[in-house]
Amino acid sequence: MPTPLLQTIGLKKYFKTSKGVLHAVDDVNFTIEKGQTLGVVGESGCGKTTLGRTILRLTEPTEGRIMFGGKDVTHAAGKEMHEFRKNAQIIFQDPSSSLNPRMSVGDLIAEPMKVMKTITGKKALEERVYELMNIVGLDDRFYVSYPHELDGGRRQRIGVARALALEPEFIVCDEPVSALDVSIQAQILNLLMDLQDRMGLTYMFITHDLSVVKHISTDIAVMYLGQCIEKAPTDELFEKPLHPYTQALLQAIPVPNLKNRTIESTIKGEISSPIDPKPGCRFATRCPYAKPECTGHDLDLKEVAPNHFVKCVLV
Repeated sequence: MPTPLLQTIGLKKYFKTSKGVLHAVDDVNFTIEKGQTLGVVGESGCGKTTLGRTILRLTEPTEGRIMFGGKDVTHAAGKEMHEFRKNAQIIFQDPSSSLNPRMSVGDLIAEPMKVMKTITGKKALEERVYELMNIVGLDDRFYVSYPHELDGGRRQRIGVARALALEPEFIVCDEPVSALDVSIQAQILNLLMDLQDRMGLTYMFITHDLSVVKHISTDIAVMYLGQCIEKAPTDELFEKPLHPYTQALLQAIPVPNLKNRTIESTIKGEISSPIDPKPGCRFATRCPYAKPECTGHDLDLKEVAPNHFVKCVLV
């Protein structure tokens, strides 16, 4: 079997608070094959963004291992970390806050190459910036423009160009379309998929929108309070969701039917606290099928079908 491009082994990220230890990412294990897309979905606050930032080591992990291209980069430093930074990039959620308002479009796209010293010479750098602008669909006339002069879609294209500047293999897409209009969302999604086909990119696509993740992902991982509770190929997850939380998420997808405008949610009650959580299923307090055996001991993510993993006593 070929070595997966990315693998996490028991990855954890905890934050100390005045009330206890917050388990933002708790024992997450998955692999992403080269050229594929893993969609990561869940409610706000489930740890999706923290997981992406921890994998890139923008936030240092508390425990566990991060394997990239067969190499352990959990504690990488120096040249090894420099190489990992080039090969693993991120597209942030909000293009407005992730771009320096004092820098022009040309300078913003050139910045990663200047910092990493991948291209030397003003002319060569300028040519590469124009090439990247062309790749992401930005007109040359925007080279001297500033972010506030552009709409959200064009600003996000700058973010995509910055992520591509170092010719990475892996990109974390942290809700890259959630701040955009629906029509612009489709353009950015199509751009990302086109770039993946042309450049052989591997994505981790973080979103709360299941209709978006279905469009772009090869596999989907569902997160709840820091844990991965189900992971399966996209088609199988939509056709045969096994965890009650995944089933509830799919039921909540709006259907364009004027005769049936109401959405009946099976999820009741408040999300339990991620601070010092008790052993057991963290969804048990809201699950309509909860049993006594759901609590008292931690559950394992078990493979119940080929490449379909679920953390639930009902399965």
